[in-house]
Order: sequence, then C-alpha cells, then structure tokens
Amino acid sequence: MQISFPDWLTPQFVYITLSAVVAVLIWIEGEMLKGTDGKLPQSKFFQISSLLDTSWFFISVVMLYVIDLTPLAVAVPAAYGIYTVFGWVYGTKLLKRKGIPDSPKDLVIPAKYIAYSQSFSLIFFALCLLVLTSPWLPIAQ
Repeated sequence: MQISFPDWLTPQFVYITLSAVVAVLIWIEGEMLKGTDGKLPQSKFFQISSLLDTSWFFISVVMLYVIDLTPLAVAVPAAYGIYTVFGWVYGTKLLKRKGIPDSPKDLVIPAKYIAYSQSFSLIFFALCLLVLTSPWLPIAQ
C-alpha cells in the first residue's frame, strides 16, 4: 500500500516549516537567557533547543544540495547559514572583551548577542512565512 501525500506537502514545505519552528525556538532561548541574566539555563528544553538550532546550520547546508528549492526558498538556508557564521564571529568577539571563562557554568551570554539572535529569529520567521505563502501571493507570477 502506497501512501499518497497532498501536492503541497513537498520537501521544501517541510524544510521551511521546520525552519520557522527553529526561529521560534531561537526566540524562546533568548527569553530564557534573559530570565537568567545570560547564564545558561539548566533546562532540558534549552539544551535540546540549542542542539537543534546549532544542527540546523548543517541541515540547512545539506538542504541546499539535496532538495529542489525555488529561488525565493534558497534565501532560507542562505540566511540561516549567514546568521550562524556571523553569530560565531560576533559571539566570539563579544566574549573576548569580557574574557572567555574556564567553565561553561561561568559563561554569560552578552545581552547584545541575545538581541542579535532574537532580531534574527523575527526576520527569519517572517522570511519562512513569506516563502510558505509565496505560491498564493501576486509575486509568484
């Protein structure tokens, strides 16, 4: 027995929808970090969410080559890749100003980095929504 999927349920749709979920997780992580004044929360949810959004960089790079993305949809993995690489550089630069701690328990995520991540998550979420709705928008022609 073969299961048939609706026409709209494509690999691109699944990837972009999961990217929107990752954007929401980045926002939630930022709120959790604000609640602990930048200290890493001792929460399973935070740990899993952080692992997921870090792995999403590698998943996004693979998706560029594995699935057939529309020209507009290519912006999603490209944006996530730029955010991640720039975030590594920016975060390292901010941490060097205060000094890199010896233990992860002493690590305090700078407020500027939290703001950077949450700003990206809003824009990234909007981009995902644009890509998901683009077939029904007048720009699709």
